[in-house]
Amino acid sequence: MKRILIVKVTSLGDIVQALPVAADIQRAFPGVQVDWAADESFAEVIHWCRGVDRVLCAPLRRFKKARNWSDLKAIWASIAELRAYRYDAVVDIHGVYKSAIIAFLARSSKRFGYRNKDLGEVGAAFAYTGRFGPRPACDAWHGMRVSTSEALGYQVEGAPDYNLEVPPPAQPVFGDETRPVAALFHATSKDDKKWPADRWIAVGQELVRRGFSVVLPWGSTGEREEAARIAASVPGATVLPKLSVTEIAQMIDACSLVVGTDTGFVHLAHALQKRTVMVFVATSPDHCGIDSPYRSMSIGDGRSVPTVEQALAAIDYVHSDPASSAGAPKVVAAA
Repeated sequence: MKRILIVKVTSLGDIVQALPVAADIQRAFPGVQVDWAADESFAEVIHWCRGVDRVLCAPLRRFKKARNWSDLKAIWASIAELRAYRYDAVVDIHGVYKSAIIAFLARSSKRFGYRNKDLGEVGAAFAYTGRFGPRPACDAWHGMRVSTSEALGYQVEGAPDYNLEVPPPAQPVFGDETRPVAALFHATSKDDKKWPADRWIAVGQELVRRGFSVVLPWGSTGEREEAARIAASVPGATVLPKLSVTEIAQMIDACSLVVGTDTGFVHLAHALQKRTVMVFVATSPDHCGIDSPYRSMSIGDGRSVPTVEQALAAIDYVHSDPASSAGAPKVVAAA
């Protein structure tokens, strides 16, 4: 194997959690080049993965919304870039029409994708010359590693290696702040995934009591207004300014704790090995959750609203001492 193309187009959390397949491939085939095809909106994060050699991207989402000529030209240019090399294999771990079209256009005689029952859009099957085996009984993230290994003929080994390196900020993100910083990612793209504001307030107040400085990022005007309402009841909490993707990643990297809903940036916090708690309200933690002993965990069952007590117990756990007697979490007080 000399060159492999991975196709995972969207969205941020899914792409972050798929990144370990690059390290898996390079472990199995030393010296192999791994290229990655994705939507332009998420290409920045893939560039930070040291296991990816070339990132191929196009403004697919933007063109779908705006249908403008400049985006169409960019898409045509990306096709030429896609076809600049011949691949030993193309692995589509997305499984919809747009990812299948990318796989089909790539120069390779081996294009792997999901079985019909596991595809996001059944029509995507036209692109593949080979199929992964039955979807394994595990979370979606490990499943992508297993499917890729089946396609390329190796065994998955060890914990996921995200191999991420966020560009360093020009100056300290939080200035001369001496307290540990906790970021509360309260916002989410879907209303049914939101955790009630009163619970964010209760968690924020307790974190301040424990010695944390609390910050609230946002992405839209409505999210900024919600952040302001939460911050008004949390002593000293800061509503952050509008940040770019890179600036948010740098902010996460400077935090001691991240608490948030099932969103891409909270998955990024987990990948950056930050102490992370993910709150599930309407999606499945078994399928999409995070879990790393004494560092990150998911709460909620995807059918009911987690309590403040559950969130605080999870915060205690990710700040606990794994060497404590009988394996019981030992709470580490914030400085």
